[in-house]
Amino acid sequence: MLMTKERRPAIRTLRGWALAVLQEAGAIHECEEHGWARDRADPHARERALDIARKEPPDGIYPNEAIAEARTVLDSVGDTCPECPPQGG
Repeated sequence: MLMTKERRPAIRTLRGWALAVLQEAGAIHECEEHGWARDRADPHARERALDIARKEPPDGIYPNEAIAEARTVLDSVGDTCPECPPQGG
């Protein structure tokens, strides 16, 4: 039986690709209610995402560009949803 490598769906922007990779690696997740990306603060997941960016950048993108975009997206994502009410108190 012929086995093929599963490919990620086509993404229109480098930022969209980075978000998909970060989510796949478990470095970020979506707020269930509002859809905002939230940082999971998991250093192992971050490393997995950067490893994917290094080894499997999008077509036409150098690995260092893919890694830089993943880091830029990580730096722009907070650990809370801006629309959710504050927790605790």
